[in-house]
Amino acid sequence: MKYVLSLIILIHGLIHFMGFMKAFGVGNITQITKEIARPVGILWLMTSILFIVGAIMYLLQKDYWPIVVFISVVISQVLIIMVWHDAKFGTILNGLLLVIAIIGWSSQVFESKFQSEVKTHLDNSRDVQTDLLTEVDIEPLPDPVKKYIRYSGSLNQPKVKNVRIVFDGEMRGKENDWFDFTSLQYNFFTDPSRLFFMKARMFGVTVLGYHKYQNERASMNIKLLGLIPVSQASGLEMNKAETVTFFNDMCMFIPAALIDKRIEWEPIDANSVKATLTNGSIAISAILYFNQEGQLINFISDDRYDVNEMKQYRFSTPLSNYKLIGGRNLSTYGEGIWHYPDGEFTYGKFYLKNIEYNVKVFEGE
Repeated sequence: MKYVLSLIILIHGLIHFMGFMKAFGVGNITQITKEIARPVGILWLMTSILFIVGAIMYLLQKDYWPIVVFISVVISQVLIIMVWHDAKFGTILNGLLLVIAIIGWSSQVFESKFQSEVKTHLDNSRDVQTDLLTEVDIEPLPDPVKKYIRYSGSLNQPKVKNVRIVFDGEMRGKENDWFDFTSLQYNFFTDPSRLFFMKARMFGVTVLGYHKYQNERASMNIKLLGLIPVSQASGLEMNKAETVTFFNDMCMFIPAALIDKRIEWEPIDANSVKATLTNGSIAISAILYFNQEGQLINFISDDRYDVNEMKQYRFSTPLSNYKLIGGRNLSTYGEGIWHYPDGEFTYGKFYLKNIEYNVKVFEGE
């Protein structure tokens, strides 16, 4: 679709070159019957160039492409009005490109809030020192957790102050079909925060979602085309739900962060432990299950709310397909499962694509 739209913008721009040719008597331009003054002809040429630049910027997904296309459309429509009899059908295409430019700009504005807040957190954590994680640091932890940290390859690596995670995946709601998504998130650990931005397509339409967890508070904002609100959530239930999600991330992808003093551990047996994370006024618990190799294979909590129903159900994330990624041995496939009274429901499948620790500058997908 990106290539098709870029081609449409490009062709529309090249058509405007005919106005320049008509004004300067280049070729036999019979499609425009009205004479065009040379200064106006130069304006046709500039509009053509603007559309071409806009097409290239859109293809490369550069910032401000919507502004370039918007300006091109406005000037183009003025020129079309001047030769209305010959060029009136160009108004239809201008209308289409105007809508696309508005949607593109609104999507960028929506995503820019996520980017801005990530950059603020990165600036605030820039001076945080990270020494190496050693056996001394993990000594107080239960044996299964120590084994997991060793297996992951986190020892003798810098302690983690933040992480950047990229996912592909599929999600669905009850009685709904699966839809594909990509996501980018940044987690911070000095001041527990999770900033998660998702791009999905439902019924062929782009849906953007921003989940924010910081200062013990959480919010969710989902918009169609980045413009039309679809779903919003916040409040005590959301705060608790996102605290579980934040801890779930720590366990699955940041084993080094499990030395956090806000976590209390209760050994259960050789392959499972109970953990309680306290962040300010919020405390949540989960049971972690490991295999003999030292891999974390499941995370189960009864403290997460299904924000669609605002009811608390058992939540689990079975993990598999461990690989070396980002310098650690981590699970690259997981599922999100709700344990409803009428049975288990898998609402998400997550494929880890990239992970980076202790990042210093913001990077997109």
